[in-house]
Amino acid sequence: MRPEIRLDGVRFTYSSGSGLTRIDLSAERGERIAILGPNGAGKTTLLKVMLGLLHPQEGTVSFEGQDLSRMSRAELARAMAMVPQELLLPYALTVREVVLLGRTPYLHRYRGPAREDLDAVRSAIAAVDLVSTAERPYNELSGGERQRAILAMAMAQQPRLLLLDEPTRSLDLHHQIRILSLIRDLSLRGGPTVIASMHDLNLASLYFSRLVLLSSGHIVADGPPEKVIRPDTIREVFDVPVLVRRHPEVDRPWVTLQSDLRDTSAARGDASTEAINP
Repeated sequence: MRPEIRLDGVRFTYSSGSGLTRIDLSAERGERIAILGPNGAGKTTLLKVMLGLLHPQEGTVSFEGQDLSRMSRAELARAMAMVPQELLLPYALTVREVVLLGRTPYLHRYRGPAREDLDAVRSAIAAVDLVSTAERPYNELSGGERQRAILAMAMAQQPRLLLLDEPTRSLDLHHQIRILSLIRDLSLRGGPTVIASMHDLNLASLYFSRLVLLSSGHIVADGPPEKVIRPDTIREVFDVPVLVRRHPEVDRPWVTLQSDLRDTSAARGDASTEAINP
C-alpha cells in the first residue's frame, strides 16, 4: 500500500537553530498517529511541513505519491485540513459561518453554498456538540467552544488527511474524551488519516494506534503505544521519572508520575510519610 503522506530526509531549521533534523516518516491511509514530545520538540513544525506551510531545506514531502511542492493550493485544500491551536478572525462570524469556511475549496465563485455544503456544515456542528451555539459569534465563545468550532470547520472540509495541533487544548475532560472519540470513530469508519500533536501521554495511548515521540527535532521512538511508552524512554525525553502500567480496562500502557514525596518527607523527618506512602 502506498503511504498517504511520506517525509524522506526532511530537515527544516529556523533562524534560532531549532526545527527538524532528518525526519523519515510515513503514514498509511486510515492510520491514527499522535506526535508526542516536550515543548520545542518540533511537533507543530512537523505538522506545518506536512501541510505545506513550511518548506524543508532538505528532503521531500509527498502526498499520495505526489511531491507536495508541486501541488496547487486548491489541491492541498481539498486533500488535507489542519486544526490549529487557535484561530484568530479579524471580524465577527457566527459559528456556522466559521464552519462554512471549511467548504471554501468546493464553493463556486459566483454562487452560494450548495445543499451538500450546508449538509456538511450541519453535520460537523452536530458532531462537536455546538448546535445550540451555531448562531453565536465565534469571538464570544469560550476557549473550549472555539476549539470545537475549529474542528468542525476541518471536518466540513472532508479532507483525506486531518492534522490537529493539540486538539484537546482548552477542553474540559468531558469534551477531551468526546473529541478524541469522535476523531477515532471517523477514522475507523473509513474517514481521514489522522495525525495529531499531543501532550497527554495517556490520552494518546488510549486513542491513537501509533505514537511518534520527538525530542529536539528528531524521532526518538515510533510504533504502537507499547513500544513508545516505556519508563526509560519517557525519562530520557521528558526528564521525569514515571511508572508505566497497563490500563485496568484496555490493554494499553498507562503512565503515572513517580512521586518524590517519600524522599522529601524522609529528608524532613516527616512523621506522616507512612500515611502518604503506605
